[in-house]
Amino acid sequence: MSTILSGKEVAAALTDALVQRTQALKDRGISPTLAIVRVGEREDDLSYERGATKRCEKIGVAVRSFVLPADASQEELLQVIDQVNRDPEIHGCLLFRPLPKHMDDETVRRALAPEKDVDGITDGSLAGVFAGVKRGFPPCTAQACMEILAHYGYDLTGKRVTVVGRSLVVGKPVAMMLLQKNATVTLCHTRTVDMPAVCREAEILVVAAGKAGVVDASYVSPGQVVVDVGINVNAEGKLCGDVAFDAVEPVVDAITPVPGGVGSVTTCVLVGHVVEAAERTCGMA
Repeated sequence: MSTILSGKEVAAALTDALVQRTQALKDRGISPTLAIVRVGEREDDLSYERGATKRCEKIGVAVRSFVLPADASQEELLQVIDQVNRDPEIHGCLLFRPLPKHMDDETVRRALAPEKDVDGITDGSLAGVFAGVKRGFPPCTAQACMEILAHYGYDLTGKRVTVVGRSLVVGKPVAMMLLQKNATVTLCHTRTVDMPAVCREAEILVVAAGKAGVVDASYVSPGQVVVDVGINVNAEGKLCGDVAFDAVEPVVDAITPVPGGVGSVTTCVLVGHVVEAAERTCGMA
């Protein structure tokens, strides 16, 4: 039986540390504040917003909501983003996407200041990830993977790590972050030849394929650590990952569950970025 890498344990440890950092900021008269910008009433957005707001409350980070109707114009949204950019008392912004079809995603993303982009959606933030510098912030899900590996004591130096998926949300940024920790990284995608064989050679496997259960027992080998980024709904209406957990768990050394794994850490990372953004404004980070 493999070790279950619980995200809840990681989130608890991160929360404890963030409470102390938030208090240190408040002692200096700075109240870390997150702006939530949402267009419309998508249920998945509302669910994530509730989770993020609850985590902010637990840590002591203030939340300001900017909600526009689904038929709002792109100019109205850009005005809200400009307001967020110019407000020195707002340290981070969570902009929910995808946006309505009548809005241009690239134009809206470019409008957000990278220093307030705590969800890692701007070109400036991604440039910071790829260059390994503190400009903007990495995507929260990608960093959540790194936080889990760090919490459970995995030294990545020299480790063979395979990432399945090459999106700008997880695959590419997490590959860059792994490289910064001196891992030897292989990036797999839909055109990879004999992907199961490539994955079996890894010591650590990060799966962000975007398809339920695509990684089965043929992709893994004994001794591996598997980080499952996927969040899907199966035929029974239950949450499941990109990894076929029941088939893979008996083979590998350790694995993150779904739910209760990477997703449990993501909102903590988001709030952590808000705290760090506030620390940067006063030279504490």
